[in-house]
Amino acid sequence: QVQLVESGGGLVQPGGSLRLSCAASGSIFSINAMGWYRQAPGKERELVAVITRGGSTKYADSVKGRFTISRDNAKNTVYLQMNSLKPEDTAVHYCNVKVGIVDVTYWGQGTQVTVSS
Repeated sequence: QVQLVESGGGLVQPGGSLRLSCAASGSIFSINAMGWYRQAPGKERELVAVITRGGSTKYADSVKGRFTISRDNAKNTVYLQMNSLKPEDTAVHYCNVKVGIVDVTYWGQGTQVTVSS
């Protein structure tokens, strides 16, 4: 079993920044892709950004140029640096990791990001 602990959410004004962290622990043999998803009220969960073990990244068009995903493989931790935040970024943000040969998927509990003046 894998446990994911997220931190870093909160309330920020438009144009501000936040940094999310997600640390994985437990029965980890090999973490493959790590990523962040978000879900706003009344909307489906959507991909924000993903990073492979080798460091390749993919971003949603809506966050390109503003958000940066990174990971520390030694710490089994993934980060999401969010700059130039907009009200439409308001959502619960979830960490997602894929583990092992068959990419078993685990989700974090979610952390609220609210962008408002």
